Amino acid sequence: MTVIFLLPAYNEAENLGPLLEEICTAMEHAALAYRVIVVDDGSTDDTYAVAQEYGKRLPILLEQNMPNEGLASALRKGLRKALEIAASDDVIITMDADNTHKPQQVPEMLAGLRRGADIVIASRYRAGAEIHGLTAGRKLLSRGAGLLFQACYPIHGARDYTCGYRAYRAGLLREAVKLYGESFVSEQGFSCMIDALLKLHKLGARVTEIPLVLRYDLKKGESKMRVGRTIRQTLVLLLKRRLNIGILRP
Repeated sequence: MTVIFLLPAYNEAENLGPLLEEICTAMEHAALAYRVIVVDDGSTDDTYAVAQEYGKRLPILLEQNMPNEGLASALRKGLRKALEIAASDDVIITMDADNTHKPQQVPEMLAGLRRGADIVIASRYRAGAEIHGLTAGRKLLSRGAGLLFQACYPIHGARDYTCGYRAYRAGLLREAVKLYGESFVSEQGFSCMIDALLKLHKLGARVTEIPLVLRYDLKKGESKMRVGRTIRQTLVLLLKRRLNIGILRP
């Protein structure tokens, strides 16, 4: 089994290097084979150069959007590359590239997959979660979106619908892409993570969570999230799904 990390990155030159170092250390300590796919989404800083430099000694595959096309496009490109190289029993892990997600949690996520889950979410809403440095507005937005979708689209085992730190069975993602094609990741902005979860739920995916350790206090630079835009995108997504637009019935 190989763990394949998928890192969409936009202007993360200051954060990407420390994260790649942590991934390397964590995977060597756990004796796990791994690869890293970095998708530079039209960065205007040295993100691409940083990834290139680390690629000289780490198993990194580097993709690029030019110009910037947004999170959904970066995820689609990275997912295509991941599925090109993945065996069905491999694990694909999505993470933020801003060094706020800790790769030391990967072995715990893999344990959840071994117990029968198809998706393991690092959740802010499980006992033992640690949240450092997140603003009250971001906390309120994430919690509100989670509660809204739990009420409208309950998924057994899931509380955190928006966190991008997830482990997936590669075979499950291959099945989803075969069914949905490019529209598997169709929503713009951060709501694409909610939508992907809803679509995988339609395929019968079993979901579990572990408590997230979020170190937003270690992030350098400004947040890429625009709260007002994200709220609008989330509400539009909810309306579309209530009208049964965009989710196929397998």
